[in-house]
Parts: sequence; C-alpha cells; structure tokens
Amino acid sequence: MITLEAVYAIAGLTFAAFAAATALNDLHPKRFANAAFYALLAISFLFGSKLSDLANGMLALGLIVVGGAWRTGRGPVKTTSEAERAERASRYKSFLFVPALVAPFCAFSGSTVLKNLTVGGKPVVDPQAATLVWLFAGIMLGLAINMVAFRPPLVAPVTEGARLVDTVGWALLLPQMLAALGSVFAASGVGTAVGQIFSSYAPITTPRAAVLVFGLGMVAFTIIMGNAFAAFPVMMAAIGLPLVVQKFGGNVVAVSAIGMLTGFCGTLMTPMAANFNLVPATLLELDDRYAVIRAQAPTALLLMAGNLVLLCLLVYR
Repeated sequence: MITLEAVYAIAGLTFAAFAAATALNDLHPKRFANAAFYALLAISFLFGSKLSDLANGMLALGLIVVGGAWRTGRGPVKTTSEAERAERASRYKSFLFVPALVAPFCAFSGSTVLKNLTVGGKPVVDPQAATLVWLFAGIMLGLAINMVAFRPPLVAPVTEGARLVDTVGWALLLPQMLAALGSVFAASGVGTAVGQIFSSYAPITTPRAAVLVFGLGMVAFTIIMGNAFAAFPVMMAAIGLPLVVQKFGGNVVAVSAIGMLTGFCGTLMTPMAANFNLVPATLLELDDRYAVIRAQAPTALLLMAGNLVLLCLLVYR
C-alpha cells in the first residue's frame, strides 16, 4: 500500500537535490543560505516521522533562522531563452499544457474513481491520503511525459525546480505553517476564549446575529491567519457549535460548508495567504506585490456578502 511516507521520501530527495545543485552554483549570491534551507527541508521530509518532537521543533526553528535572519534569495540559472520558448510554443501548441493538467486529473480520479482501488483485496493507496498520493502520482506522470515529449536536459527538473523555489522563497512553508497554526490555536483554547469574550462583552441573543458573527469572524480570522482551514476550528469552537448549532439549532452541515466558503473570501484579501497572493505577483515580476489582492478584493467582498445571505437563509431551515 502506498502511503504518504513514500511521497515524503521522494519530496525529501527532491529538496536534497535542490540543496546540492544550489550549493554547487558558484554564481548564486545566496547559495549557502538557500542550500541550508533546502537541506533542512530535505531532512524534515526524509526523517521527520522518525525524529522526536524536540528535533522536529529544532528543524522548524532552523528554517525560520535561515529564511528570516540569513535570508534566502534568487540566483542566476541557465534556462531557455525567449526565442527558444517561442519556437517550442509554436511547435507544440496546446500540447504544452498536457503535463501540467495530468496532475489535477490524477488527483480528481484518485480521490473519486480510484480511491478504493484494490489488488488482492488490499488497497493500492492509503484511503486516508488518497488525494495527496494520487496528486503526487500525477506530478510524476506529468514529469515523465514532459521528459519524453520535450526531451529537456536530464538535470532540467532539478535546475528549473530550484529556480522556482528560489523565486517563491520563504513563502514555500506558509501553507504548512498556517495549517499547523490552526491546530495549535484549537488545542490552546483560542476558540473558547473568543467565545467567552463575545458572551461577556457582546452577547449574541438572536440566531441571525450568531450566524452573521460566525461568517464575519471566519473572514477576519482567515485574513489574520491566511487560511480558512486554520480559522475554521477557532470560529467553530467560539461561535459555530455553542451558539449557531447548539443554542439556536442551526444545521451543522450548512454552517460548516458555507462558513468555510465565507472564510475563503478572506483568503483573497490577505498577504498572509502569500502562496496565493504574493507568490504569483513575484513569479510574474509585477511592480506592485499586492496587485493580486487589489484585483481580487472587489470580487471577495461580493462573494462574502452573498455567502452571508446564504448563511442567514439556509442554516436555520
């Protein structure tokens, strides 16, 4: 059975290759900082499940020190010229998108049709991690198609991958850290504390007020934490379960589903969601690093208003 451990192992080897390639690049102005950053990530992916909590904590602190104090940076990488890219685009046309589309197709197929695929009565993929494993399988299949169809240099996946993660920089870690932050907040009782503040200083006495506060709270905490998944356990513990569901009898499925969607409106408006909002501006080399947020904000506000209406209409039906 294929589990996430196999995915972690190959991801660790990939970061180890990035570290080696960066360390050997004499022209890279931050080669040792970047190499150290990728080496720490490689160790975490390869041995994280075997290390103690203290050791994993030291790895996380090491990543913060290297990324924040020593600072990673971009370096020169030999890649194709604009003329070469234009020639290949003209030659391969829409087929260029095939390797990129293979990954989401495999993830969708794996999490639906192939989720319960068995051989000899045993599941091929861990059902608890089916989506991620099949996404990874799609990435590897897309890479194989790319290598066979376009015949780039064998080291291209490493050099181009290192160039990409150099560009993304420290934001590479933000999704994992924000997801972990939500668990930390939930375990430390932040949601309960927020609920006590509302009950003491701004008591909620009507069902509609409760669901509106829950929705707006999802947006606010998502803006602060950068991820609706991190905001959800906090707001459910503070408002969703004790008030909307238990006190006023709201539908837990409706409040959960629409509440999450409402929270994602905050994702569109916050620099904390750097992987969505800052990294694209960096990759596109836009002059305004907040250009993506400025473009998304009007849509986000309209979606938020619509979701708040849906919460009021559907949660208490």
